[in-house]
Amino acid sequence: MAPFVVLTTVTLLARLLGWITALTWLDSWPHAIALGLAAMFALTAGAHFQQPRRDALIAMVPPRLPNAPALVTLTGFLELAGAIGLLIPATAQLAAACLFVLLLVMFPANIRAARADLGITTMPLPARTALQGVFLAACAVVVLA
Repeated sequence: MAPFVVLTTVTLLARLLGWITALTWLDSWPHAIALGLAAMFALTAGAHFQQPRRDALIAMVPPRLPNAPALVTLTGFLELAGAIGLLIPATAQLAAACLFVLLLVMFPANIRAARADLGITTMPLPARTALQGVFLAACAVVVLA
């Protein structure tokens, strides 16, 4: 739930800041959402490198995939790179598109975690799916801006 709270809070604060100041770049939902997504992915990337979350993420990787620790490290770096890309106007749309695909690719791990009650098990599969839809929609808003 923390990623959703970060996405929502940073997006709303960025939009408010754009509305009440001369920062016209932030006076746009897609730009504010890009900042919210950047903060969210920076937060989630950290979980890929810090215990005990790292071990929980490794446990979520489907067993048919090789070298789960390396995959968790790789996806952490990809999330961090995407977060940085979202902060650069020239690359924000591409970063959002890549993060959209990354969310889709990583979702089977969420399904596995929910069904097997392992890894990060903070919410049941229907809630995880709905939340994933929110994250995908946020990426889509930035891509289509």
